[in-house]
Amino acid sequence: MSAPLWTAPPGAAALIFDCDGTLADTMPGHYVAWTALLGRLGIAFPEPRFYAMGGMPTGSIIRVLAAEAGVPVTDVDALVHEKEQLFLRNLHAVTRIEPVVRVAEWHRGKLPIAVASGGYRDTISRTLAHLDLSDWFDATVTAEDTARHKPEPDVFLEAARRLGAPDPARCVVFEDTDIGLEAARRAGMLGIDVRPWVASARAAR
Repeated sequence: MSAPLWTAPPGAAALIFDCDGTLADTMPGHYVAWTALLGRLGIAFPEPRFYAMGGMPTGSIIRVLAAEAGVPVTDVDALVHEKEQLFLRNLHAVTRIEPVVRVAEWHRGKLPIAVASGGYRDTISRTLAHLDLSDWFDATVTAEDTARHKPEPDVFLEAARRLGAPDPARCVVFEDTDIGLEAARRAGMLGIDVRPWVASARAAR
């Protein structure tokens, strides 16, 4: 296997990958699910705002948008479930983001690697299984595992803890959103913005 676009610098102790939009090309599918759910509720969600909120858990997004729109929401958990099920109906269309996956593949077995996502465990697990990536990672941290979420650093710090990498400065995070990169910065980790790689991968299809 030829070297990927990025290889770990000397001294790196662990690599941490976001899932949606980083390892998996899920964002278009998530946006379709969001528009179906929020359209029913009469809540607007312009696409630029959707990408700007990438990395936040579904429940948090629902609460923010509903409050802004003045739409009363009584059962956020039910709406979260509905939105995730709408996404999973089209899971078959999700593909790998190959430049990022190749980075994980290159370092697998050489460095501890983890997934750290603002998504929910069931959805993330099923996404990784669909892409045949389930057994690649030494740890998986999802929205259920921390009280605070991106842009707070907790998900990345928890991933590092599970990987046995206590020095954040020696951990590298791969992310596709400003919120995620801010979380990496707050964690004291090096953040790699994969959006140029994602754009190149899509253009090559």
